[in-house]
Amino acid sequence: MTSAEHGEGFVLAACAEMVFTDLPFLERVERIRDFGLAVEIWGWPGKDLDALAATEARFTSMTGYVEGDLIDPDGADALLKTAEESIAAARRLGARTGVPNLNLHGTGLDDKGLPIKPIEHVTGAMWMAAEKTLARIAALGEREDVVFCLENLNLPVDHPGTPFALAEDTHALVAAVDSPHLRMNLDLYHAQIGEGNLIERVRESAPYLGEVQVADVPGRCEPFTGEIRYPAVAAALHDAGYRGVVGMEAFASGDSTVALERFREAFTLTAD
Repeated sequence: MTSAEHGEGFVLAACAEMVFTDLPFLERVERIRDFGLAVEIWGWPGKDLDALAATEARFTSMTGYVEGDLIDPDGADALLKTAEESIAAARRLGARTGVPNLNLHGTGLDDKGLPIKPIEHVTGAMWMAAEKTLARIAALGEREDVVFCLENLNLPVDHPGTPFALAEDTHALVAAVDSPHLRMNLDLYHAQIGEGNLIERVRESAPYLGEVQVADVPGRCEPFTGEIRYPAVAAALHDAGYRGVVGMEAFASGDSTVALERFREAFTLTAD
């Protein structure tokens, strides 16, 4: 068991983009590492990957593309091309601790989280194109021995116009491709806003999960600050057999160390 593993085998991680935000990025990574958690990052361009790797933090997730989408032929080609570039970046980042999973969305997002190509209605032809693109991504993952994860997003608050945004959508696409190199990143913050019914969502998604991300609702802060009963979600994940990464992709409601403590408490199971 590594220092990043707690709560019946969950690997707990925190997103360095969202905590200790008053510190330089490298120091954020070191704070998370010293707390005993793995680290997640968003986009890799512009980051000093060698310096991050030298911290010997365990990185579990990073963005797996720079541009492109699942639907348009040119967009799909761009997605595949920048996915290959992201694999190379991931190998540098995980040179000492293992290659992180590579995160995908239904389409490219801008710096405000809005889709570069918003779509009001997803057609059957778009679904078929997306499945074909993701099959190519899975084949790339198999060839390079990495795992891509397709993340669900919410439409009402953060990402309006994003195609294939719901957890229901990502589940359907990942199940259709059915490859160990393409998994779901089940983001429970987004799922609570867009769909709810989190316990059942966990149970249904368990066979396809590559990662779970968490933040509370409303506010997108750490567990115990909103309406989600995360200890119950943790128990459901455990009962479903999930032992992978749980990442806190949440802002700290106050002190970042306290936020990490609350997160770890929520996902450390105790005997009845």
